[in-house]
Amino acid sequence: MMGTYARAPVEFVRGEGTVLWDSDGNEYLDFLSGISVTQLGHCPPVVVEAIREQAGRLIHVGNLFYTEPAMRLASRLSELTLGGKVFFCNSGAEAVECAIKLARRRKPGGRFVVVEGGFHGRTMGALSATPQETKQAPFAPLVPGFDVAPSGGPLPVDDGVAAVLIEPIQGEGGIHPMDPELLLAAREECDRHDALLILDEIQCGMGRTGTLWAWQQLGVEPDVMTVAKGLGGGLPIGACVASPAYSDVFQPGDHGSTFAGGPVPAAAALAVLDVVAEDDFLAEVRTKGERLALGLRGAGLDVRGLGLMLAFRAADAPDLVRTALTQQRLVMNATGPDTVRLLPPLTVSEEEIDEAVRRIAALTA
Repeated sequence: MMGTYARAPVEFVRGEGTVLWDSDGNEYLDFLSGISVTQLGHCPPVVVEAIREQAGRLIHVGNLFYTEPAMRLASRLSELTLGGKVFFCNSGAEAVECAIKLARRRKPGGRFVVVEGGFHGRTMGALSATPQETKQAPFAPLVPGFDVAPSGGPLPVDDGVAAVLIEPIQGEGGIHPMDPELLLAAREECDRHDALLILDEIQCGMGRTGTLWAWQQLGVEPDVMTVAKGLGGGLPIGACVASPAYSDVFQPGDHGSTFAGGPVPAAAALAVLDVVAEDDFLAEVRTKGERLALGLRGAGLDVRGLGLMLAFRAADAPDLVRTALTQQRLVMNATGPDTVRLLPPLTVSEEEIDEAVRRIAALTA
């Protein structure tokens, strides 16, 4: 494989719930969830059964035809989001590419406003919307037309702007919730200048913060939103969802994807939504998030985030993450030199939360 990842020297061969096993039989506590992907833990029976049943019936026909799982999933996502139409894709970056194209199709030549520290993907359009020098510089020149706003504002929106693109909680940037006042200002400026407000819920969505979508806690509804990661329970699927007013911007031939929204990942996504969209389940996520944050603070750590999307400061975060993996059998990751990110499965138990805190405290004491 190409050397695009700094992989840890571990080969995982099996998973169940919050537990992973490596090829030597060692057991690990997973507090990363494949980077907010396995929302219901590893190999949850409801998702496994949905995949198995659908794979035995129909795996792929392509998007020149309808399939029942994709139509049901589109309807379900519309009901649970903005009430408009859906474009399926295979990843978060592809969902962002779709949102960018939709906004540019609506306002030809329009610019985009993004926020300092944001991350929206590694394909050329999504990368151009990711104002991080180390990620962008090797691939310049990028797609033109992206203006960067400071994380505290103001937002440089005028009539030439097609859209403002923001993560409600910056994920790869280090788990930084956006100031609700910034999001409110973005909504007002977009309305004033006929621009779209696009919210990137790829990492913070699907119940991760204790509501199905993070924007529901922040009081600002987008015109377009992007979803991926946890949607498929481990299978690759993403979506760009538009509100009714912007659902028919694309015309046939404007955009497409060979594998997107296939019957098997759509069936898996429906099984995940059946669980995470329930109010009682989301209330439990909020309670578990509070327990994890309280435990980490009790260990003397500086914690930020929302729900089960948390981070804490550490002097040498990459080294701490490596040590946690090899000595404590705890899976986490570092989003920078001083930030450790925690994204456990939403099904994590209170006992597993307490055990993870104990293992972290043993490394940070």
